[in-house]
Amino acid sequence: MSKVLVTGGCGYIGSHTIVDLINNGFDVISVDNLSNSSADVLNGIEEITGKRVKNYAIDLCWEEAVQQVFEEHRDIKGIIHFAALKLVGESVNQPVRYFRNNLNSLLNILDGMEHYEVPHLIFSSSCSVYGNAQALPVTEETPLQEAESPYARSKQMGEQIIRDFSRVHPKHNCIVLRYFNPAGAHESALIGESPTNPASNLVPVITETAIGKRPEMMVFGDDYDTRDGSCVRDYIHVMDLANAHTRALQYLMAGKNTDNLEVFNLGIGEGVTVLEAIQAFMKVTGTPLYYRIAERRPGDVVAIYANNDKASSLLGWAPRRDINDIMRTAWAWEQKRSR
Repeated sequence: MSKVLVTGGCGYIGSHTIVDLINNGFDVISVDNLSNSSADVLNGIEEITGKRVKNYAIDLCWEEAVQQVFEEHRDIKGIIHFAALKLVGESVNQPVRYFRNNLNSLLNILDGMEHYEVPHLIFSSSCSVYGNAQALPVTEETPLQEAESPYARSKQMGEQIIRDFSRVHPKHNCIVLRYFNPAGAHESALIGESPTNPASNLVPVITETAIGKRPEMMVFGDDYDTRDGSCVRDYIHVMDLANAHTRALQYLMAGKNTDNLEVFNLGIGEGVTVLEAIQAFMKVTGTPLYYRIAERRPGDVVAIYANNDKASSLLGWAPRRDINDIMRTAWAWEQKRSR
């Protein structure tokens, strides 16, 4: 079994990706400082897969601690780097904190990759790098616009750092995955989205409101130039997203890449408005939802959704779940964790 280091492995996307990796025969270790996650998710992973994953609760910005992990596991064959601060609104108010955390952690991972000769890296990027794209859907060749938030800028800068690294390290293979809006939960309802900080992503806000953890939810803006005035996003089920990371790693390990840095969009390829997502939740679950319209939120892009032809063609990947599956699994997870 090839060993894979997953940073942010106790987080939302990281934990689901670990499940998919294990189910595809990989040996996994995790690094997660638990600043916005819980080690309890390791129990869910173990119950699903039968494997206990070791997590190192260290800060990736601490170079010596990162080196110690690589020293202890000299047989790492791939890294999937999720760990980052990710709240758009918070990044607007704390830009230096976001740059320091998201970039220094990446630099330490790249140093470890070089020094310990780890051949493969999958980098967790974001559709936010496109900014307010001038044409939709976006492809991997769509020009990147001005970042709408420091979070988005940190992802743009991270991609450029990896690009510069790749130019001088041709033996190291990197894939940048620009994914859209992950949502939903594992079908077992044993793991799902459960940040320790207040949720800001749409779907957990919906489920927390529906179950009574929040008195209401706010829709930030209904005057955008979209079909119902609310923002448009491409919602992708987290298990579909997880599988794309596994396939990207397998693609590199099989030597199928033609360049040592490749970029892929990961989305379902269509946009859903915030108000449409709310309606989908109420339809699928039969549960009413109380929401109100609020002012626009700083840092929000008006509309974004993906062209995923490249991932389909080269990685053999295709999303199998839609917005209804997202809402159904997210609601099952919310009900279970709220008991």
